[in-house]
Amino acid sequence: MVLSFILLAVVVLFFINQLTHSLCAQRDIPEEQQPAVFRTINVLITILLISSYFEVLFT
Repeated sequence: MVLSFILLAVVVLFFINQLTHSLCAQRDIPEEQQPAVFRTINVLITILLISSYFEVLFT
């Protein structure tokens, strides 16, 4: 189960990064601010994935 969840998490992070790139291109976010946008979204999605893993693990 752990391996399948990790694989799913990597796919979700990859898809979210593609969507973030599209958002930055569509909204014309400056190059200087894009790393902060990516970092913030990646940290929040990682927290969401870890918390959902623990929820599945302990229920």
